[in-house]
Amino acid sequence: MKKLKHVYLVMLALLTVIVSLSISTVKAQTKVFVMKIQAEIDPRTNRYSELAIAEAKDIGADIVVLEMDTYGGAVNDADDIRTRILEFDKPIWVFINKDAASAGALISIACDSIYMAPGASIGAATVVMGGTGEAAPDKYQSYMRSIMRSTAEANGRDPKIAEAMVDEEIAIDSITEAGKVLTFSTSEAIKYNFCEAQVNSIPDILTRNGVTDYELIEFELSLSERIIKVFLNPFISGILILVIIGGIYFELQTPGVGFPILAAIIAAVLYFVPYYLNGLAENWEIIVFFVGVVLLLVEIFVIPGFGVAGISGIVLMVGALILVMLNNDLFDFSFVDGADITKATLAALSGLFAAILLMFFGGLKFTESKAFRRIALVETQQKSQGYTSNFNMHSYLGMQGTAYTVLRPSGKIMIDGELKDAFTRGEYIDKGKPVEVIDEGGTSLKVREVQPQA
Repeated sequence: MKKLKHVYLVMLALLTVIVSLSISTVKAQTKVFVMKIQAEIDPRTNRYSELAIAEAKDIGADIVVLEMDTYGGAVNDADDIRTRILEFDKPIWVFINKDAASAGALISIACDSIYMAPGASIGAATVVMGGTGEAAPDKYQSYMRSIMRSTAEANGRDPKIAEAMVDEEIAIDSITEAGKVLTFSTSEAIKYNFCEAQVNSIPDILTRNGVTDYELIEFELSLSERIIKVFLNPFISGILILVIIGGIYFELQTPGVGFPILAAIIAAVLYFVPYYLNGLAENWEIIVFFVGVVLLLVEIFVIPGFGVAGISGIVLMVGALILVMLNNDLFDFSFVDGADITKATLAALSGLFAAILLMFFGGLKFTESKAFRRIALVETQQKSQGYTSNFNMHSYLGMQGTAYTVLRPSGKIMIDGELKDAFTRGEYIDKGKPVEVIDEGGTSLKVREVQPQA
C-alpha cells in the first residue's frame, strides 16, 4: 500500500512538472507588435498610431517596435503620438531605418530605446512654416524646445542635446556649434546616448535584447479604415464634391424625385466622415458648409433673383469643402503645406466646375432619359386626342340657365336644376338674368347673358 502511495506521489510530481513546463513554454513566447511611420506626420498618421497602440493594448503585446522613416510634419500631431508612447505601459522601441527628422525626432526620443540602421539620421527638429519652409516664430520654437527637453529627460537622455536639435543658437562643446541645427548620424547618436545600437532589421533588435521565442505581429488597418483612406484622396474628394453640388442642383430642378438629393447626402457623408475621423474636418467647418446650403436654398425659394445670399452660400460651401481637407487651426495656415492648399483648392474647384458643366450639358440629357420619363409627365395631352379637363358628368354646352348670383365676372348659376360655378368673358351679369353656356372646361362654365328678342 505504501509503495502504491509513493507511485501516486511520483506521478503527481511528474504531472506537475509537465504542466509547469507547458505553462512556462506558453509564457515564454513574446508578442512583438510592429507599427510603421513612413510618411509625413499629419492627422492621418496620428489616427494610424492611435489605432495601432489601441490594438497593441487589446492583444496584450509585450513589446512594440516602431519602424520610422519620416522627414517630419505637424507638431501637434507628433505631440499626440509622443504622449501615447510615453503613456504606454510596455516597452516601445523605435527602429530608424533611414530618417527621423523634425517631428520624427520627437517621436523617436519618446520611445524607450532607439535603434538605427547604417546611414540613418535623427534630429533637425526646427519648426518651419508650411507654405515657405522658413523657420517659424520663436513662440513655436520655444514650445518645440520644451517638449523635446521634457521628452529627453523622461527617458534619461541629455535634454540640452534634444534642444539643440531645435535651436540653432544652442552650442554644446565638442558636439555642435552655434548657427547649426543638430542632426546625429547613427554613430554619433550611439556616442551621445541617443541610440542603443546600429542594427539592420527588427529581428536584430530582438536578438540584441535576448528575445528569441517571439510572435511578430504587424499592424494593418482594418478594411473600413482602408476604405476611409481611399476617400482621403483629393481626386476622390473632387468627384464627391461634384456629386454633392450636382445632386443638390438636380433635386432643385425636379423637386420630389428624391434620387439626386439622396446621392448628394451619401456623397456628403463619404466626404466629411473620413476627414472628420482623421482630425482634419472640424465641427465648425461642417456647420459652415450647411449654412452655405441653407443660404442657397433661401436664395432660390424665398428671395427672388440671384444675389448676396446665393453667392454667399456658394462661397461658404466651396470654402468649407476646401478647409475640410486642410490641417489648419481655424484661419491659421502657418503649418499647412502650400502644396496641400493647392491640391485642396484644385479638388474643390474641379468638382464645382464639373458640376456646372453637368448642369448645363447633363440637365437636358437627364430630362430626355427613360428614368426621367418614368417619374415625370413629359408629353402634352391634346384635346384633339380626346383629353379634356371637364369635370362635369355631362355636357352643358348651349344650355340656358339663370344667374343665381351676380357674376363679376364669376359667380354661380342655376342650370338644369343644379347650382354651378360660372364666369363671363368679362362683363357683369346681374342676379336673375338668363345666361347661356358657351364653353366648358375644368370646374366652371363659361357663360354669356341671353339678350331678350325684339
